[in-house]
Amino acid sequence: QVFVHESGGGLVQAGGSLRLSCAAPALNLNTYAVGWFRQAPGKEREFVAGIGFGGRSTYYGDSTKGRFTIDKGNAVYLSMISLKPEDTAIYYCAAKRTFESAGSWMSAVSAYDYWGQGTQVTVSS
Repeated sequence: QVFVHESGGGLVQAGGSLRLSCAAPALNLNTYAVGWFRQAPGKEREFVAGIGFGGRSTYYGDSTKGRFTIDKGNAVYLSMISLKPEDTAIYYCAAKRTFESAGSWMSAVSAYDYWGQGTQVTVSS
């Protein structure tokens, strides 16, 4: 059973924007913190952004700070602007049942209970 599902990926030119969605219909997202990660070919999975269970606390990875924004409504969204070819990767969202605020703990792959299957983002130069 897939608990977390990403969508919104695609092909975009450098400088463009995309908005990814992370849906979790089988989970009560009000009790889960959610993180976005990405993985490029031949590279390790990299933390992008995270949001706390209530949607009020956020934490960002250094490589995307200022260009990517995470927010939470019925799903968790990752808005990406000024995209670069080096942003090309499979983007994953992950959920952890916790009432802990967003913070550095969210950058650990091992911290999460559920993972999605990913959505491909390709940025052309």
